[in-house]
Amino acid sequence: MDALATRAAMDILAQGGNAIDAAVAAAAVLGVTEPYSCGIGGGGFMVIYLAKDKRVVTIDHREVAPAYFNPSVFNGPNGQPLPFAERVNSGLSVGVPGTVKGWEEALARYGSLSLGRVLQPAIRVAQQGFTVDATFAAQTQANLQRFRYFTSTSALFLPGDNVPAVGSTFRNPDLARTYLLLASGGSRAFYTGPLAQAIVNTVNNPPIAPGVTANIRPGRMTLADLANYEVRIRQPIVSSYRGYTLYGMGLPSSGGPTIALALNLLEGFDLKALPRERALHLYLEASRLAFADRNAYMGDPEFLDAPLAGLLSKKYAEERRKAIGERAAEGSVQAGDPYPFQQDPSAPLRPRAQTQRWEGESTTHLTVSDKEGNIVSYTFTIESTGGNAMVVPGYGFLLNNELTDFDATVPHPNSPEAYKRPRSSMSPTLVFRDGKPVLALGSPGGATIITTVLQTLINVLDFGMPIDQALAAPRLSQRNLQTTGVDGGFERSPEAQALLGLGHRWAPTAEIGALTAIAFNPDGSVTAAAEPVRRGGGAAAVERSR
Repeated sequence: MDALATRAAMDILAQGGNAIDAAVAAAAVLGVTEPYSCGIGGGGFMVIYLAKDKRVVTIDHREVAPAYFNPSVFNGPNGQPLPFAERVNSGLSVGVPGTVKGWEEALARYGSLSLGRVLQPAIRVAQQGFTVDATFAAQTQANLQRFRYFTSTSALFLPGDNVPAVGSTFRNPDLARTYLLLASGGSRAFYTGPLAQAIVNTVNNPPIAPGVTANIRPGRMTLADLANYEVRIRQPIVSSYRGYTLYGMGLPSSGGPTIALALNLLEGFDLKALPRERALHLYLEASRLAFADRNAYMGDPEFLDAPLAGLLSKKYAEERRKAIGERAAEGSVQAGDPYPFQQDPSAPLRPRAQTQRWEGESTTHLTVSDKEGNIVSYTFTIESTGGNAMVVPGYGFLLNNELTDFDATVPHPNSPEAYKRPRSSMSPTLVFRDGKPVLALGSPGGATIITTVLQTLINVLDFGMPIDQALAAPRLSQRNLQTTGVDGGFERSPEAQALLGLGHRWAPTAEIGALTAIAFNPDGSVTAAAEPVRRGGGAAAVERSR
């Protein structure tokens, strides 16, 4: 979380708000300061611990495919999938946004302040502006060409057709006015009326700049698609690991189930007692197997009956663990068969190969707790960095390209369908021991979210790392691919050299994930932690009760 969002959360807590109020306030500020990663044009998942009731609830405000959507939407005239650039930079990729309804639902059910009240810090930041940092400038530069496709986007993010300079002040008065509209009119002002019409117009008639020759395809969203959007309150995924109880987001997010599956596999090994390279080998191979199952079985639970009971069974993990060898698997592995471990062994949809490998990595995560013991772990997104690159004219926010998260294979648990929520990797997670909170964490990063959270959990729960060290450590991300993504110079380490001898292959990248976390220490103190370097570093703060 950046410093302005952290300050907003702390201010709301100081004004008597609870963790839910503070989370929404921080999220709204991030919509101003990190507009390429999140905002009201997208969706997300929130995991909430309600201390008074001692229960965990989850809020799904994932984007939804419009009524016209079907499995062939992303296919060209020849029946083959369109190039990714044509899918993302289009009206076709836009799901019905869920963030505004999600905020309103969270506040109405579990908050103590109004939407209008918690939006005030974000309104001020949008009006007064924030200082452009190197990350914002670099992300703008990376999107320069496609931002120039659309008049509304270039007008906002490329003043004078230039990337905002580091150190300059960036203001978004249109977004300030939009937040004021939401403050007075609530979600109804977003999903009906002039703002809803502006969203529909942008999707169906993209504001293409003169002279653009790229093939920008329109969508077919309707006012009814927006008016009919609904938030889902879902049961969390609950799993156990070495005496800890973990709560994660369930489907259509694959994060909670995949992390639980991987931890079940790893529970059969004493990672702490093993040489570090051996422990990392097991982590990578467990992740590989978990992703194979994730890719084959997981999707929107309203469209398929995923075999979660089997996938998360400890007995299934015992059987699946046998596939972990002394050496790295050679490339992708096949999904396992969880159906014999279901109470109902029927198999309505057997696994199919996944053809889509790309998932957007532009997401934001925040974590908040309050003096009453409530905790929020919240991940939200507009999918790619810069979403679909279209700013809604006059309203100051980018639209998502979330529907590119669907898989082109048909039939497939994650194939495109009307009213369906695309599978996500978002992994807001809470960890408890003996009924007391231990850790709250989450990360952006597309499919690498899952491995980022998983590796951080292992760093803390198995290796005993302090949370700040667990966040700063080099990351390894194996997602059932030929190579493993690594950052932080890991490929030059002695462990990396040893793992090469076991058949692992590295794909170095600048950064993997950008985690934020809160650790609840045995002495009653709290440690808030954010990335020291990745994505320009984050901000974390703890304020003692007076």
